[in-house]
Amino acid sequence: MRRSLLLADNRRMLGKLLVVALAMFGFGYALVPMYRAICEALGVNVLSLAEQRRSDAAAGRGGNTQVDLSRTVTVEFDANARGPWDFKPAVASVQVHPGELATVMYEFRNKQDRTMAAQAIPSYAPKQAMAHFNKIECFCFNEYTLQPGESKQWPVVFIIDPKLPKDVTTITLSYTFFEVGGKTPPAPAGGLPTAGLASPESRL
Repeated sequence: MRRSLLLADNRRMLGKLLVVALAMFGFGYALVPMYRAICEALGVNVLSLAEQRRSDAAAGRGGNTQVDLSRTVTVEFDANARGPWDFKPAVASVQVHPGELATVMYEFRNKQDRTMAAQAIPSYAPKQAMAHFNKIECFCFNEYTLQPGESKQWPVVFIIDPKLPKDVTTITLSYTFFEVGGKTPPAPAGGLPTAGLASPESRL
C-alpha cells in the first residue's frame, strides 16, 4: 500500500514538473515577439537576430543565383549624425536588381579631441522592406572605438530579396550613429533626417 501511494505521488510530481517545463518553454518562446512588439511601440530600432540570420543565409548562398533583371529597385541612403562627428554615405542612392549583390560605403570622422565608442542603428522605409533587405556585411553589426580625429570608411554589402513586393520600388535605408555611453542631442523633429547625403543618384 505504501509503495503504491509513493508511486502515485511520484507520478503527480512528474506531471507537475512537465507542466512547469512546458510553461517555461512557452514563456521563453513568447519573449521574442513580445520583445519585438515593445521595441516597435517604443520606436527602438535594434538590429534583430533574425536579420543577422538572414544576412548569414544570404552570404552562404555563394553568390547571386536569382537576379531579377526585369525589375529595378532604388535604394536611398540616409545618415543621422546627432553628435560632434561627420557621418554620411558616399552616394545618395543606387539602383539595383533584386537578387543583385551591391556595396555602398559610409564615411565617418570623429571630430572630438577624445576617444569615443559608437554604433549605428538601421531603420527602413517602407517598413515591409526590412524583411527583404539582406545585409551580408554591415558596420551596424558591431560597436567601434575611434581615436580623436580618426576617419573611417565602412561598407554595407546587401542583396534585395527577389520576393520583395512588386509595388515597392524605392527603399530608404537610414542609419543613426550614436555614441555608446555618451550624450547626444535629441533627434530633429519630423520626418527622416537628410543630413549627410552627398552625391546624386548613381549606379553600382
